[in-house]
Amino acid sequence: MKPYQTTLLSSLLITCLSACQTQVKTSPTTDVVKLQQAALSSQLGYDLVESLTVEVGPRLAGSPKDIIAVNWAMNKLTSLGFDRVYKEPVQVPIWERGEANARIIAPVEQPLVITALGGSIATPSSGIQAQIARFDSLEALQQARPEMVEGKIAFIDQKTERHITGEGYGKSVGGRSKGAVVAAQKGAVAIVIRSIGTDHDRMAHTGVMRYQDGVPQIPAAAMSNPDADLVNALLKRDPNAILELYMSPKNLGFNTSYNVIAEVTGSSKPNEIVLISAHLDSWDEGTGAIDDGAGVAIVTAAAKHIQDLPIKPARTVRVVLYAAEEIGLMGGKAYAKAHKAELPLHYIAAESDFGAGRIYQIDTKVNESAFAAVQKALSPMSFNGVVLGNNQASGGPDVSMLPALGVPVASLRQDGHDYFYYHHTPNDTLDKIDPAALAQNVAAYAQFAYIMANSTTTLTPLIVSSTK
Repeated sequence: MKPYQTTLLSSLLITCLSACQTQVKTSPTTDVVKLQQAALSSQLGYDLVESLTVEVGPRLAGSPKDIIAVNWAMNKLTSLGFDRVYKEPVQVPIWERGEANARIIAPVEQPLVITALGGSIATPSSGIQAQIARFDSLEALQQARPEMVEGKIAFIDQKTERHITGEGYGKSVGGRSKGAVVAAQKGAVAIVIRSIGTDHDRMAHTGVMRYQDGVPQIPAAAMSNPDADLVNALLKRDPNAILELYMSPKNLGFNTSYNVIAEVTGSSKPNEIVLISAHLDSWDEGTGAIDDGAGVAIVTAAAKHIQDLPIKPARTVRVVLYAAEEIGLMGGKAYAKAHKAELPLHYIAAESDFGAGRIYQIDTKVNESAFAAVQKALSPMSFNGVVLGNNQASGGPDVSMLPALGVPVASLRQDGHDYFYYHHTPNDTLDKIDPAALAQNVAAYAQFAYIMANSTTTLTPLIVSSTK
């Protein structure tokens, strides 16, 4: 940021906040200005994600690196001087990726780039050789006659659409999570999906898949987008093309991981909580920079800037670094269960889990009677490039179950145009993070948490409608 831009930004903030003082009665206007300026001029967020990716790296839940990440977080949060740092146990499955190889063996030989989907079983040691049954989507597979699939390798070839919101992921991810069950019900011997990604790199995107009791388990893999294109071209030449697949993942029982928690104790309402969060685990192929090292850095740095203020906000700001999000929101579910009695004291919750793209909008899910007041209180965030959005937020994956339990949430929307280029691949590395964009995220979360921690508007409990 240029010096004249910083001066203009400060001037605009002071002008706006002088009109908004009634919304943040317990904090001086200058603190909100200082938070943004401190975050935009600080490299703390980048230093944190750099430390996590370099000193720990891949940290699959249940693996030895997972516990190294927990220890890293405990040490880092303690060294940053938070008022309280602790951890809570979470039981997680242990899964090892092993090898994954594939090739077309007829009508011609062509090697393919694949990766096992998280939780998949292995193929037989001799591999699988079978014809390919191609489908445009999970829905097309669901509608297929069993004789079209039986004895074959099902191939879901749905492309992921690119959007700023990442909404294309939601349209295609069902093939990854549910495809193995549907394919097995129709007699498939394995399933391969086109990677859930918007890139053109020859890298496959992993991600969790699910089995279902009573349905045979079959191996499940993802194929790089260029290789999916190659398979399509071969199928046009020979609809009976044969794929050879070999995979050796293992499921090895369970282990104990932890949610790691830090707090900035509230000055006058310490039992009420503003929760900002991210997940600590990552997949095992990249270094977990955008997913979700960035989120860990954003919420930790934001809370640290609040911790360093001379006067603490009224409510406690709680940072939660969740365990095992990637394999099924296990840390989020464990937190909701462990803190069930305390949930009515959760004023609002949010999670950063969409990389490090700039935040362009803030949505909430609060009681409709409070929505206008909350938007007015959050209006200073507009000078950080954040517009006020709607009242239909989910809050992020690990907090998505909280609205049904009465907890209001907010979603700080990040620019996700490029997120699914790198998501769940070896390409999820530190160089994908723009330090300036990361600092803008830290500023937004710091202001959000501070304003909410001082808000005088009644939000909880959230009134949950029984109708859809």
